[in-house]
Amino acid sequence: MKKSKILITVFLLSTTFLFAQEKSADTTATSASGSAAQANNPLANMTAVSFQDYYMPKLAEAPDEAFMNTMWVRFAKPIAKGKMLLRASMPFSSLGMPNANGVVNTTSGTGDFNAFLSYNFVSNATTTMGIGPSITAPTASDDLLGTGKWQGGFAFVAFVAKSPVFQFGGLITWQASFAGDSDRADTSLGAIQPFYFWQLGKGTYLRGAPIWVLDFQKDAYSIPIALGIGKVVKLGNTVFNMYVEPQYSMYVKGTQPVFQVLTGINLQFMK
Repeated sequence: MKKSKILITVFLLSTTFLFAQEKSADTTATSASGSAAQANNPLANMTAVSFQDYYMPKLAEAPDEAFMNTMWVRFAKPIAKGKMLLRASMPFSSLGMPNANGVVNTTSGTGDFNAFLSYNFVSNATTTMGIGPSITAPTASDDLLGTGKWQGGFAFVAFVAKSPVFQFGGLITWQASFAGDSDRADTSLGAIQPFYFWQLGKGTYLRGAPIWVLDFQKDAYSIPIALGIGKVVKLGNTVFNMYVEPQYSMYVKGTQPVFQVLTGINLQFMK
């Protein structure tokens, strides 16, 4: 809960600052508009850092008081002259569950570290597609926050920006356990993330990037829909992308979020 409030506060303060910068320099707004179409490209040929927070106040098949909050810190770096992209992700989570007396006990710490390497077999001004291996390490600080397993799989991602107004794409991943704690359950986890962005002008845009979770091992699924709003501002050689996005699950099975709110700040560092 505290992490979510902190991120939302940072988001609002950053937005206020950047809007002020935009008013003081029309050229900044123009640059932001030109950068907006590529600001959400996960395969953009730019070094990037992002902070994404998912606040889940309602979980299916869990007590009413249960909640979860996960902040993902991600770093992306193009290599081999932009033909490949390395992305590393580290989650920091808090899980709240009531005990027999109704008191909510919160477990907080790191989750399982993930990285994938994408080979961009299509890379031009309007379309980017990549595929590559993915690996997840059992780095969780508590059993409740991770799987206790080494996992391997693949990731496929595509981004289409043929229109300056509407961009779309998707990310498909799958991974399964191959080593780790023998006392922990095996894993087989897939995810489909469609994303879509409608540019409104001057760096403001509507967005959606829900993640459809497919936990084949636990027979647990979550299919959310999403619609949020974002703002892109270019300051110097850095593109700031800030957004907030409510997500509601149309279908849920197992202990998965019924409703969640994504807030995030992405930074792209231009050459």
